[in-house]
Amino acid sequence: MSARKSERLLNVVICLLVARTYVTKERIREVVEGYAGQTDDAFEKMFERDKDELRDLGIPIEMGTIDKFFSDDVGYRIRRDVFELPEVHLEPDEAAVLGVAARVWQHAGLSEATTSAVLKLKAAGIQTDQSALSAIEPHVGASEPAFDPLWAAVVARQAVRFQHLRSGASEPMRRTLEPWGIVSWHGRWYVVGRDRDREATRMFRMSRIGGDVKTVGEPGAFTVPEGTDLRSLVTELAPPRPTSEAKVRARTGSCVSLRRRANAIEPYEVGWDLLHVPYADSSVLAEEIASYGPDAVVEGPGDVLDGVLWRLRTVAGR
Repeated sequence: MSARKSERLLNVVICLLVARTYVTKERIREVVEGYAGQTDDAFEKMFERDKDELRDLGIPIEMGTIDKFFSDDVGYRIRRDVFELPEVHLEPDEAAVLGVAARVWQHAGLSEATTSAVLKLKAAGIQTDQSALSAIEPHVGASEPAFDPLWAAVVARQAVRFQHLRSGASEPMRRTLEPWGIVSWHGRWYVVGRDRDREATRMFRMSRIGGDVKTVGEPGAFTVPEGTDLRSLVTELAPPRPTSEAKVRARTGSCVSLRRRANAIEPYEVGWDLLHVPYADSSVLAEEIASYGPDAVVEGPGDVLDGVLWRLRTVAGR
């Protein structure tokens, strides 16, 4: 289905859903983008096809009389109580898709285009109930400030530059990215694309992007490689999920990164806490703990402790 047709069908749904009364075919023709400029015959055929297609999708379009004294004055509407879905339970990947749709809906440019039918109905003197839009508006949030500018860059095919704090690092690094797409993975939002600094495909977690996301160069400066499968790329690039847990003593006020992702934090002794830190790779965790020097002490397990001791001895030997 073309984007133009999708927008026309959506506007038909909006038009019939928000109107408090039946809407005549002539009024629908006036307010829905895509019908204007059509000949009478072309409009009749297009509207009948659209109406049938929406009904095939399960959208309950009703036909009834606008004035009870004039039975030939008919119109159309969608009853909100019939249209609304019951509570839906989604799988994680399904929720991710809906999450992207929700953010696209909330984007000012798209919301302005899709609600034009509502404004035209109100201008024509037809009473509307805009709260009915909640029946078709997805409500899955993505609170990261970087989401909107990154989404705009994905659509415009424009490179971006931002500061990204890698897990375990103390300072953010500047990255320049050609963003191919946005995905949700295990409850986190990521942007995937070509890292110009490393000349390689990379993914960045949005919650670790700080400051402003700035565009670089002109729109349309790159193309996404043909056959790119973002979900497969995320599976390849994403760090493995934690399967083990280490116990680490941390000095009060230190080891912020370890504290942030700890499963639990217990008081240990004056000036110290005991962190229960999940991890997937003992060597990666050992490197991070060693970077905190005397502010972090491993209680276990042994492979993490051995990794920290090896790194500290290597530094001392230098």
